[in-house]
Amino acid sequence: MEEYVYYNELYDLYGELLTDKQRKYFEDYYFNNMSFSEMAEDYDISRNATFKQVHIVCEKLDEYESKLKLYEKRNELLKISSRIEDEKLKERLENLI
Repeated sequence: MEEYVYYNELYDLYGELLTDKQRKYFEDYYFNNMSFSEMAEDYDISRNATFKQVHIVCEKLDEYESKLKLYEKRNELLKISSRIEDEKLKERLENLI
């Protein structure tokens, strides 16, 4: 479950960097809850090919995170924000995140 949430968050951050086809594979698997078999039937390719495509997209998201660290930085900012007592400042920071 943690992996599912993690990749959804990475997709929110980096999804626009993926190709349309990569986004479609990711969305069908993670958002539309399609199985690899269902995707294979829709795309008229093998089940293994759909698995591989989803795996490639996740590797791409991991690569973007390893280079840009937006997920890591956002989580650190959220931790800092949770310790701020000034509500206006806290709200401004959370709106930026």
